[in-house]
Amino acid sequence: MIPRSRHLAAVQGLLRRHPVVAIVGARQVGKTTLAMELARVSGGAARFDLEDPRDLARLEDPMLALEPLRGLVIIDEIQRRPDLFPILRVLADRPGRPATFLILGSASPDLIRGASESLAGRIVYHELTGLRLDEVGAPQRDRLWLRGGLPRAFTAETDAESFEWLRAFAAALLERDVPQLGFRMPSVTMRRFWTMLAHYHGQIWNASEFARAFGVSDTTVRRYLDVLAGMMVVRILPPWHENISKRQVRSPKVYIADTGLLHCLLSIENMEQLLSHPKVGASWEGFAIEEVARRLRVIRERQWFWAAHSGAEVDFLITYGTERWGFEMKRTSAPRVTPSMRNALEILGLRELIVIHAGSESFPLAPKIRAVALSRIEEDLQPIG
Repeated sequence: MIPRSRHLAAVQGLLRRHPVVAIVGARQVGKTTLAMELARVSGGAARFDLEDPRDLARLEDPMLALEPLRGLVIIDEIQRRPDLFPILRVLADRPGRPATFLILGSASPDLIRGASESLAGRIVYHELTGLRLDEVGAPQRDRLWLRGGLPRAFTAETDAESFEWLRAFAAALLERDVPQLGFRMPSVTMRRFWTMLAHYHGQIWNASEFARAFGVSDTTVRRYLDVLAGMMVVRILPPWHENISKRQVRSPKVYIADTGLLHCLLSIENMEQLLSHPKVGASWEGFAIEEVARRLRVIRERQWFWAAHSGAEVDFLITYGTERWGFEMKRTSAPRVTPSMRNALEILGLRELIVIHAGSESFPLAPKIRAVALSRIEEDLQPIG
């Protein structure tokens, strides 16, 4: 088992401060493993797995089952029982907080229906991502890029076994998890949509183009996109725009959140196929964005991209207060300053523009522009805020 010390410490801190903590993340990302480690270091916990019929039977009368419990209480796959949220609100408001609740869900907060309303002011969320470079080590960079961060895919004995597992995972997610969340869409249609989305990885979302391909409305394909984003297997990166003279792009960019899933959808099974594939640059860009976002520790609401119709753009933009940082992702070992970078630096008034590259060294490129090697972001890129 690969230690997830950063996430363990973060959730421990949240449990000390809040009566209800939710760990959210995609399927098979390691939520249950992390919860069991928390139970171990906490000296034990009561646990309910809502995919286990025996635990569902124990919760037939939720108040009767939960009210006597003390200490840490873990409820796994909470999205299967949204009716528990009002019960948790009552239990969270008891004086002295006799129990603290750790709930796990395979969907984003927006898809865990009722949580935000029922537990407002009582619940806090922690997103568990796939494995990252700081957890597996910089020497494993290419393996992490190819296989993605889902632990079972990353730790598979061979690339072929990893690909086989990812293919089964994608099928199960579409055939089982999407219907369980209440979305009545044929799995074949969703598979076609997800695969088409993989071919648009790193590009501007064009609802009309997708709608024409599927013979449905723009609203319907946006619903498809929102379902996958809500299940945390797709990242929607919104555009930054402000009142400047340049005409700016107003549509978001879309990425498959995990590069292993991206490569599975593109039928890429090994590094040789990846390096010769037309999407290799876009794949590396998405991989680098996820690593930078993790390192900066900035919430998603402060993460953007920016592009003007004149051609100037920034792959990844972070805002913090009134300051902005821009990031360009370049799969090269010899990055250089481009006119687009200089334009973005001036137009957006960036505090700094950082070029994340595939080489081994970090170095300055120009005033307020520097190159940082992806393998060195732990040493050379500091969290913001």
